[in-house]
Amino acid sequence: MTDEATIARERIDRLQSMARKAVREGREDRAREYVRRARRIAERHRLRLPREFARAICRDCDTYLVPGRNARVRTQSGHVVVTCECGSHARYPYD
Repeated sequence: MTDEATIARERIDRLQSMARKAVREGREDRAREYVRRARRIAERHRLRLPREFARAICRDCDTYLVPGRNARVRTQSGHVVVTCECGSHARYPYD
């Protein structure tokens, strides 16, 4: 991994922790900005978001998802189905 990619990965990790903290403090708009910025950095450097981060955000509205608060999590025939407030669904296999 190049130096630029390493720096980008560190920035994405930092933005993830900042988004998580902002949601805990009730600042959803700020968390959404952190998520958008992290996705933009990943796109610019052709990196994938870490799995833990990618599964914690809504792909449609860039919201940082918190089960029970702004996301519904259900299990369904070998998959986890996460539904955001905006109505979008994400399905993931059991890990």
